[in-house]
Amino acid sequence: MTEEIFSVSEINEYIKTMLDADSLLSRVYVRGELSNYKMYPSGHHYFTMKDESGAIRCVMFKGAASKLKFRPENGMKVIACGRVTVFPRDGQYQLYCTSLTADGIGDLHVAFEQLKEKLYKEGLFDPAHKKPLPQYPEKIAIITSSAGAAVHDMLRILGKRYPLAKAIILPVRVQGVEAPPEIVGAIRYCNRHNIADLIITGRGGGSIEDLWAFNDERVARAIFDSEIPVISAVGHEPDVTISDYVADLRAATPSNAAELAVPDMADLKIRLSEAENAMARAMQKKTQIGRERLGALAQSRALQDPGNYIADKRMLLDFTHSRLSAASRQLMENKKREFVRLTATLDALSPLKVLGRGYSIAKTASGTILKNTTDADIGEKIEIDLTDGQLVCTVDERKINYEQ
Repeated sequence: MTEEIFSVSEINEYIKTMLDADSLLSRVYVRGELSNYKMYPSGHHYFTMKDESGAIRCVMFKGAASKLKFRPENGMKVIACGRVTVFPRDGQYQLYCTSLTADGIGDLHVAFEQLKEKLYKEGLFDPAHKKPLPQYPEKIAIITSSAGAAVHDMLRILGKRYPLAKAIILPVRVQGVEAPPEIVGAIRYCNRHNIADLIITGRGGGSIEDLWAFNDERVARAIFDSEIPVISAVGHEPDVTISDYVADLRAATPSNAAELAVPDMADLKIRLSEAENAMARAMQKKTQIGRERLGALAQSRALQDPGNYIADKRMLLDFTHSRLSAASRQLMENKKREFVRLTATLDALSPLKVLGRGYSIAKTASGTILKNTTDADIGEKIEIDLTDGQLVCTVDERKINYEQ
């Protein structure tokens, strides 16, 4: 009997037909660990799922991949749903995934943690970027659903606490796929037209799916980019969203956001009353001090009798003049005594005094005083000064006293 020979393509197509006819393989759930995960520009995702003893190639086309709630990563434990068949071109069977969920924890929780880590690393949660809230806002933009109870609670609290502020409602959807772009658009509209001093965005409580619009990356970046301070008020106190981390202030509830946004008018009245009383007391004290000072001035001698003041000053002037005159006379006396002393000293050193005591001064014809016998030559004429005149003499002999 002649055996039939098949081509490679025919075998691959036969195996594909067999697998496609298997109802079990047409929709199967597979648990494993992601490996070699790649996202192509086409939007298709290719990866491998493996366990301790085996592996299977997988593909997820763009349509199914766009519905993923989280970003798959290598090493992540997942459960994939899809059909097992053969790709005839290379003859390898693979799992064509239609959905992918995190094993053990929900997709939304994984997506939340992934986005939280991403934005944290980018610095969107950094306290340095938090803007201070206006102390007395004039206009407050509330971005939320107009049909929810949250907006009515906020309006009631704002009106009660601080009716001077004007609330501007920007109605948006806060749930569903249309919610994130509407919230982003409202935040950008507020900034573009500068319609408020403060923004409150949020919604009432619900499941994580209900609150998911405020875990959207687009909403988070719009809040971060807002030049107007933003209060995030999502759900109840235990609920925490990405918007809460990015916002300038996180409120536990929408009602709490309204309380944080404005001061309490009753408290302001008390503070103003206390300030008014303090100012009144200060003015009274200042007036009393001024009155006492005026009374003291009124009792002063200068104001009661200006002539006495002038007389006192005149007496002081006379006293000062007397002291100056006495000081001047004393100074003159001291100078005179010093002059006499110096004159006597100078007179005692005068050559005339020396001549008066019987001494004489010998000089050369040129006027040089002779101090030694060698200062004049034999036969030289010299002059001798005496008390009543001069003698002109000629040197006949020089006698030197060798005992000196």
